[in-house]
Amino acid sequence: MALMDTFFISHGSPTLSIDESLPARHFLQSWKEQGFSHQPNSILVISGHWETDVPTVNVVQQNDTIHDFYGFPQEMYKLKYPAPGAPELARRVKELLTASGFNHVNEDRKRGLDHGAWVPLMLMYPEANIPVCQLSIQLKKDGTHHYNMGKALAPLREEGVLIIGSGSATHNLRALKFDGSSVPSWASEFDAWLKNALLEGRYEDVNHYEQKAPHAKTAHPWPDHFYPLHIALGAAGENAKAELIHNSWQLGTLSYASYRFTTAS
Repeated sequence: MALMDTFFISHGSPTLSIDESLPARHFLQSWKEQGFSHQPNSILVISGHWETDVPTVNVVQQNDTIHDFYGFPQEMYKLKYPAPGAPELARRVKELLTASGFNHVNEDRKRGLDHGAWVPLMLMYPEANIPVCQLSIQLKKDGTHHYNMGKALAPLREEGVLIIGSGSATHNLRALKFDGSSVPSWASEFDAWLKNALLEGRYEDVNHYEQKAPHAKTAHPWPDHFYPLHIALGAAGENAKAELIHNSWQLGTLSYASYRFTTAS
């Protein structure tokens, strides 16, 4: 089994599910054609939209599609992504985390996939035939906690599991620009800092982005959409090589910057 790369995907707005004008939508639709990943036997997705006190996996036979957004076009609420669950993967995730010192790892036997998971997957793997497990984030913890979660999960890459962190490179919903104005400096500077830090291998800086990055609190008033990056990064290992695989903007301040992490040979 080839060693799988890990990925951080910025999923931006839920309108990614229907808006043909978004470059990020076309990028994700061409996922397999671009050869970004060997066909996985299962997918572990970490979304910024599932927050729990302790790491939690969904252990289900069949994933429901959760429409966890409000006030959007009605057609979006009809979309379904009926991917099978991955209960064996969920238990393997729990086993790896527990063995690495995460003493409390819970199982959720009802939860399906939130839009941070199913929207990008619907575009990347539209057949919905690959088993998917979702893992939660912990809002009260820090970047290092999530990076260490990723480190614990690194063996999954040798087992045909595709690990995807799904969040947003910048995520301040109170600062969206609906007038079509240009990207403000705080957003472009944070986005550029993140790219440089990742491409230069300064992963400790990324773990401590609140202290290291310009405009960190403006770019991420809450860290929920950034922690999936830390897990994907940790799973790739300390010597992983980062690659920017997509970059575009929506509503002025929402960066769709997405990254691949390849473990150094």
